[in-house]
Amino acid sequence: MAISENKSPLLLVRFCTAIRFLTIIPLSWRAAEDVRQFDKCLVFFPLVGAIIGLVGYGVTNVLLLFFPVQVVAVLAIVYLAFISGFLHLDGLSDSADGLFSSRPREECLHIMKDSRAGAMGVVVVVCVLLVKYSTLSSMEGHMLCLAIFFMPLAGRSAILLSMARLPYARPEGGLGRLFYSDSSKTAAVFAFLALFLFLVILAPALLVVTLIAIACVNLLFGRWCRLRLGGATGDTLGASCELTEAVTALAFTASFSFF
Repeated sequence: MAISENKSPLLLVRFCTAIRFLTIIPLSWRAAEDVRQFDKCLVFFPLVGAIIGLVGYGVTNVLLLFFPVQVVAVLAIVYLAFISGFLHLDGLSDSADGLFSSRPREECLHIMKDSRAGAMGVVVVVCVLLVKYSTLSSMEGHMLCLAIFFMPLAGRSAILLSMARLPYARPEGGLGRLFYSDSSKTAAVFAFLALFLFLVILAPALLVVTLIAIACVNLLFGRWCRLRLGGATGDTLGASCELTEAVTALAFTASFSFF
């Protein structure tokens, strides 16, 4: 009984830590700020992604009662970006500036630390947002709601997959390094098992094409990061989330011609 009582608050602290990092929800619980919990909260990443998606699913359903699909698609994209404090879009922008710079590894990492957005970063962010809008706005209402549920779940799962596959690239450490641990692979397996089960239950016809699309993007982007940077950084993990959200929406659209 004592063991259960000790574990329950600790699990709640780790869950709160994941929420604090992945969303803008202002939890004030001091224990959630404990740095020691960062690398232990990974298993809750897919749960937080599912919660973000569930809220988006409900809000999107309501908005569709009043607005056309095109307007709801824009509002849904704003929601997905805003709920994370635009953290992952910032990572996508910084990653694009560094990876497209054609500079040596050390200079690429230095460019990515610059808070200013370069031309490459702006172009890539616009392209990714256009992919999200064009795909979501082309869906019927029910499919749009499902896509909004799966996009954040898939994106947070992709972060874990990138962490499991790639070493951390910055020798001096960084924000992303706080989450690296021996449990990264276990958390990644759990995340994709959860994603698999949700797809089987809610969208079985989209299972294969969605998982293949997510795997291809993660493998290709991860290989690029390994070759150019020597591994992952906090920025590339955020970029992986954004790219996965976009390809998930794209997969939901592309699958219409197959099923």
